[in-house]
Amino acid sequence: MYRVGLGFDAHRFSKGRKLIIGGVEIPHEYGLLGHSDADVLLHAICDAMLGAVGERDIGFHFPDKDPKYGGISSKVLLKEVRKIVEGKGFTVENLDCTIIAQEPKISPFVDKMKETISGILEVDKSRISIKATTTEGMGFTGRKEGIAVIAVVLLKSAGVENGDGS
Repeated sequence: MYRVGLGFDAHRFSKGRKLIIGGVEIPHEYGLLGHSDADVLLHAICDAMLGAVGERDIGFHFPDKDPKYGGISSKVLLKEVRKIVEGKGFTVENLDCTIIAQEPKISPFVDKMKETISGILEVDKSRISIKATTTEGMGFTGRKEGIAVIAVVLLKSAGVENGDGS
């Protein structure tokens, strides 16, 4: 059995914070505002995975009103989401993500992001796609107010062969 999940997240830029995307610190004058480290990519992935197994969103599982999640690394949250998904008998077959940002340039960091996510999800990085696009100056991302991400995940249940025949 296969399940598909879609995740979306957006965070506004904020002075005085580190910019963390895909578990990777990216040099930039602004970070993203949020209760945790505001890793917009990992948050979208979490929501995609949770949705695929019929769970509620990341905010339900890790509420921003709970001080124990203040400043927490989203890598920890993604690992917990992986455990929820595995507890329901599923693993990640593949992951496709699009980062929507006018700045900074994402491409120099994509390989490191894929390595980081691959390690957390325990899936080969060849099954992870991370792309970036701009909105050519339109909307909040185009005005350089923040970053958004769309993520789609395909989960498979235990006992289903991988798409590559293994």
